[in-house]
Amino acid sequence: MLTVRPAAPADDPELTRIDALTWTAEVSPAPPRPEPFLDRTPVGDVLVADDGAVVGFVIVGHAPPAVPAHDHVRYIGGLAVHPGHAGRGVGRALVDAAVARARDTGGHKVTLRVLGPNTRARELYRRCGFVEEGVLRAEFVVDGVAVDDVLMARHLGPRDR
Repeated sequence: MLTVRPAAPADDPELTRIDALTWTAEVSPAPPRPEPFLDRTPVGDVLVADDGAVVGFVIVGHAPPAVPAHDHVRYIGGLAVHPGHAGRGVGRALVDAAVARARDTGGHKVTLRVLGPNTRARELYRRCGFVEEGVLRAEFVVDGVAVDDVLMARHLGPRDR
């Protein structure tokens, strides 16, 4: 049975493996990172999908900039599902859990950025209630190709909070 729970330090090897397995130029303009996942991501910002083993993760925390006027915004800074578990509702469960965490920590809005060519992720976020708020045209050049950076958000209304 799939559950979503806070990450623990013992999850680091699987998080690192899933991050490496899912990295492509379609999902990230940054090069793959070889160091352990939790050496670069605070464990408290990570939720994991677990069905007896870690099969995915989402990173959710306060959105930059760190100023009081922006304290109501939370940010999904990454999401990945082990390729062997794609299409089984893991991504949806992780996004729903990230929204719940945002709500539970006083968030009124959840934002994220996704590369234009990553249509599968954009559709997942739309199904989870996110809308496009802007597009940074040709924000990145990946493998010699200009790529848009799509800004998406979900406003948490009174029912969502």
